[in-house]
Amino acid sequence: MGRPCRIDEQRRELLPVVARAFAELGYRRATTAELARRCRVRENILYRLWPSKKAMFVASIDYVYQQSVDTWTEIVGGSGGGSTPAEKLLAYEAEHYGEGGLYRLIFAGLNETDDPDVHEALKNMYGRFHRFIQTQIADHQGVKTSGRADLYAWAFVGLATVVNIGKELGLMGVRKRKELFGKVGQMFLDSGIE
Repeated sequence: MGRPCRIDEQRRELLPVVARAFAELGYRRATTAELARRCRVRENILYRLWPSKKAMFVASIDYVYQQSVDTWTEIVGGSGGGSTPAEKLLAYEAEHYGEGGLYRLIFAGLNETDDPDVHEALKNMYGRFHRFIQTQIADHQGVKTSGRADLYAWAFVGLATVVNIGKELGLMGVRKRKELFGKVGQMFLDSGIE
């Protein structure tokens, strides 16, 4: 009997390292040699796990989404002293948004949207973020779905992008980013559905 295939396990082990490298270096500067060095494997090992550098990058985009949703799911399920899941998420993000720095990977991806695979990966990621946030807003406001929750969810995505830009360029300190996220986000949550 042959050895069991460990490809999926190896991908799960190495993907956080690959994603962090793309976040730090961007897509173009992150060579496969550098990715392999950081993963402490030979390049051919990476190519056994993913068919190309682009496939590694696309997998990293999905990793960013999955990391966020895993964290959010844990927060939503935790105790919150009367807070709705949406309020719990807002409070968490106001305190911790962008700490891991993986948003830089998404910024790098936005520079690569001429590539159809990267374009589709980002489109899917943003769509899934939007749907998750929209559900939290609609639940908070006591409705199943609405056009307003749809708009507010996109506004949250935009707010998160502005906070990242402010952080990246040194335009906003920690206090201002927390205040912006917390106050504007709460304003969206507290707005009624029309």
